Amino acid sequence: MNSAAGRSIVERQSTPTASHHLQHVTARRQASIERLDPYRTTLREPMELDFRLVLEQLDPTFFTKKIKLVRHAHATHDLSLLIRRGFLREYEERQGKPRFDGVDAVLSFMGEGRTQARFVGASLVGRRRTKPGRWPAGYPFPDMKLGNYRYELTPQPQFEPMHDRLVIDWGQSTRSWHQHLRSKRLLEIRPEGHVTEFPGYDDVLLDFLSLERIVNNPDANRAWHMALKAVAGVYLIVDTETGNQYVGSAYGARGLLARWTNYVKLLHGGNVQLKSLLQEHPGRHRAFQFTILRTLPKTMTAREVIAVEGLQKAKLGTRAFGLNLN
Repeated sequence: MNSAAGRSIVERQSTPTASHHLQHVTARRQASIERLDPYRTTLREPMELDFRLVLEQLDPTFFTKKIKLVRHAHATHDLSLLIRRGFLREYEERQGKPRFDGVDAVLSFMGEGRTQARFVGASLVGRRRTKPGRWPAGYPFPDMKLGNYRYELTPQPQFEPMHDRLVIDWGQSTRSWHQHLRSKRLLEIRPEGHVTEFPGYDDVLLDFLSLERIVNNPDANRAWHMALKAVAGVYLIVDTETGNQYVGSAYGARGLLARWTNYVKLLHGGNVQLKSLLQEHPGRHRAFQFTILRTLPKTMTAREVIAVEGLQKAKLGTRAFGLNLN
């Protein structure tokens, strides 16, 4: 959140349309808001600030409605994939119980860590159907239960500036994944374009859209840029539509960052097989998944790095059964 955004929260207290929540923000909270660093992903000091104070700046009238909070988490499915592929609404609309009866609107969050929750959207609740219907074509988890009810949810675009940026403390009762609107402590306002914290080289696992955001938003993802630029390495691209794999390598002054930036710019990175795949299936790059097989020191020569790459190709069989030609 930049300083201008911080000032707007303070300034709104003097306007007649501000809610009673804003009118009771203390001087200490004001100072905390102004100390938000736009390039950090955490607040400089803990602060007791209700997340509604931020969202009310985008639409104060929304909070006059009967609202439920939902925190999505799943033991076996990566629900963030629903957001990246545009299916979150389809998932939310289908419920096993009539949980949204008597509710005007829903604020949706994605679970992070033990008790955190990342804001991912707001919707108005329409009528309820008794037949949920089938999952749409392309839904990434067709084996999921459809539930018994389906609600008509209308996304509210006025809250998009805070999607994937606002993080709250859900509290210890994470099993209570749907709750009526209540106070929740604001933990973070991440800079625009932020994807996630750098998890360490062994745990890197990125879809193409996430990689694209990291590359195109260097200030918001500084840890990623620093880490990827610091090493050479051998990487793996998986076409998640078919399971086919491509092994590649990166060397030179800017290491993995330069090589992966090339994929964002060209989509195929100059690879013959990937180029052919994209010509046959335009848009297939959105199904690419990137991970790191080995990190190597940048002092290694191109020949040495390519030798390690060849070993990984042999181990995974990507010349015979994957997307590598040599």
